[in-house]
Amino acid sequence: MDYSLYLVTDRSLSRGRPNRDIVREAIAGGVTCVQLREKDCDTRQFIAEARELMTLLQPAGIPLIINDRLDVALAVGAQGVHLGQKDMAIADARRLVGPQFIIGISAESLADAVHAEAEGADYIGISPVFATATKKDTAAPLGLEGIRRIRAAVDLPLVGIGGIDEENAAAVISAGADGVAVVSAIVAADCPRTAAATLKQRIEKYGEKIA
Repeated sequence: MDYSLYLVTDRSLSRGRPNRDIVREAIAGGVTCVQLREKDCDTRQFIAEARELMTLLQPAGIPLIINDRLDVALAVGAQGVHLGQKDMAIADARRLVGPQFIIGISAESLADAVHAEAEGADYIGISPVFATATKKDTAAPLGLEGIRRIRAAVDLPLVGIGGIDEENAAAVISAGADGVAVVSAIVAADCPRTAAATLKQRIEKYGEKIA
């Protein structure tokens, strides 16, 4: 799995553009993973949105992760689900899916991250790294030092999310994350393709430095 540039959708920030248009442009710009997050639509609409994205992502070999809803992920054949601290427990989710199914978990603390690894998560979303207006119910920002502490304690892939943009993406990778997850930096951009490409370039440039 390549988590280096992880897009999380949010139609409230898309300036009226449908998810499919944002994702199509983001794919062209270099995103490596897409999470469909829908908080305000019914189940049938959620499934329809997911199936539409699958038609774009499958040919490109990019995994679709569904936020919160394991039932939706299974219904559309998505590659994984991302769970929060109040969602279904990892162990319960794993009993319903095979070992190849991706289960990501949001960690708001070092303890959350250690527990997620012990329970069998496939990757950890460190949330939030920086202050963000995208989600209102988040814990205090963990900062770059929070990433470093979690990196020292767990071996799972780490994806930073929260307030990440082209200016600080490389610093998040430098602190020990394997990827950055972004919402508004791509979804709300004038040109999602250019925004994704710029983020990708910043991440890759850092990688070249340490190679």
